[in-house]
Amino acid sequence: MEINQIQVYLESSDSQKRLKALTELRNYESEIVVPLLKTRQRDPEFLVRSFVAMGLGNKRTPEGFTILLEMMNNDQDYNVRAEAANSLSKFGAEAIPLLVEKFRQDDNWLVRRSILAPLIDMSFPEALYEVCVCAIAGEEVTVKEVAISALGALARTKKETEALEQLLAFVSAESWNFRLRAAQGLRKFDNPQAKAALNYLSKDENHRVVAAALESSLS
Repeated sequence: MEINQIQVYLESSDSQKRLKALTELRNYESEIVVPLLKTRQRDPEFLVRSFVAMGLGNKRTPEGFTILLEMMNNDQDYNVRAEAANSLSKFGAEAIPLLVEKFRQDDNWLVRRSILAPLIDMSFPEALYEVCVCAIAGEEVTVKEVAISALGALARTKKETEALEQLLAFVSAESWNFRLRAAQGLRKFDNPQAKAALNYLSKDENHRVVAAALESSLS
């Protein structure tokens, strides 16, 4: 689609046309795309705003970073905040403290998972440990489960000892889901305490926990 047609579609009252235009922008350079994305930052449709956030993560510029930060902190829809957080993570180190701060401030499950997920694959162990501990202290069970298993990503990092201590606390958790996640995390550690805990979990009353614990001996 030509850029002039994209501009027409972006101003359409039909949200499907606006979404089509945003999708077509992927074929253009950042200096063209970002100013156009900015025009739909406050679109009435949350899905359009989510597409804007996604586009800004793919076409990264300093201006896009600023727009994403505003969207992550101020948008009323948690889907948009989550997409903005995920896109900000693509900027790397400069976004990390802002994402950690947002994790502490916003307890929405999707926003938190959208921050936690990319951190697992990034090399910022202090930040990952901080959000995991924050999630574990929270009330949202699904986020807590992800955080427990994510502690395994801290094996062989400067946060290894603290992460292992957190995991060991869940070996005898009442919830089998938590014990399962603990087993998944403990598998990453080459440590006598971790191996002893996995041996204990291999005799768990729940077969899913047993299977997760035994996987370490098969890998």
